[in-house]
Amino acid sequence: MCNALTAAGLEPGDDTWLSDSETRGTYCYLGAVITLDPSSNDEDIPVGAAWPHGLILTWAWHTGVEDGEPERGPVWEFAELNADGSNAYPTDLPVHGYASPAAVVEAVRRVIDRSIGAGHFYNGGQPKWDGGIIGGSWERADELAAWCEAWSAKEAV
Repeated sequence: MCNALTAAGLEPGDDTWLSDSETRGTYCYLGAVITLDPSSNDEDIPVGAAWPHGLILTWAWHTGVEDGEPERGPVWEFAELNADGSNAYPTDLPVHGYASPAAVVEAVRRVIDRSIGAGHFYNGGQPKWDGGIIGGSWERADELAAWCEAWSAKEAV
């Protein structure tokens, strides 16, 4: 994903990271955080669409959520970074959980130009967007899903 973002002129920051065993209550999950500074010199970003402290993209795959919420599997989210390094409430990115890199890049461009607006805690993190799901699944989605399931089974032991 970082290569696709870089090729699109949206180079990830140095503080991008991966995690493979964090827990949320009794559930383990995989996660990735990609930081972006869309106010860079990218000519495709419209004037006035600056994100003063940057933007983060997160991808998470987990086996479940506390309090009886349904299993979520993979999900992409975005959030605006605050001056203190924290972030705003994450909003679901309107792409498949195993989205193609091109779909994520297209969705990120729409977040940057504010075509996709951030949701908030009270609407469950749903984006302000009526354009439906952007793009398709990644051609290696089945392979990644199988790897995630195998990781989950190993962590559950």
